[in-house]
Amino acid sequence: MDKTIEKGISDIVGALTDPIIVFPGGWGDSLLDWIKTAITLERLAMNMKALKGEEMTGTDAEACAYLYTASLTQPPDHDWTQIYLYIATKVYERQRTKDSGVTMPEDIRVDSLNDEQMKDLNRLKTWIYQRRVKVREERDRAERHQKRGRGSQERSTTASIVPILIFLKLNRVEGVNLDPIQFALK
Repeated sequence: MDKTIEKGISDIVGALTDPIIVFPGGWGDSLLDWIKTAITLERLAMNMKALKGEEMTGTDAEACAYLYTASLTQPPDHDWTQIYLYIATKVYERQRTKDSGVTMPEDIRVDSLNDEQMKDLNRLKTWIYQRRVKVREERDRAERHQKRGRGSQERSTTASIVPILIFLKLNRVEGVNLDPIQFALK
């Protein structure tokens, strides 16, 4: 199969099955369901953008989830606080319903970042995507290895049965009635 098509299929499957990359520290299980859904939907949208020539990166929702878990583990500095609030504002505003009337509170709402903060956010999103792909490739490699292992195990089982079958057949042909277990103990 063409490598481009194979990568495209892998990315679509990855959008649905890749793990959510979170900051180490045990807070990954505290992600709310709406952010998990947003991550999947944004990954699918990113795949559509990639078909139009954009570079694949992590999504806003993925960056939000990562920074959320990071902020629960250790306090972020000023720049990362601004980045987190900026990305949280974007993700939350996209996910809320217009009818709810709920918006990001004005005292924590961040609508723009400076150039350096935007570079940091883009580096984070690139790193998240690379990490996701690495985990997917390792998982795929392990599955292929396991399938190969099962194949060789089946071949070795067959190979060990063949001499026993030959032994039993020879016993019948020659009229010798040896119990295979007793034969093995001799």
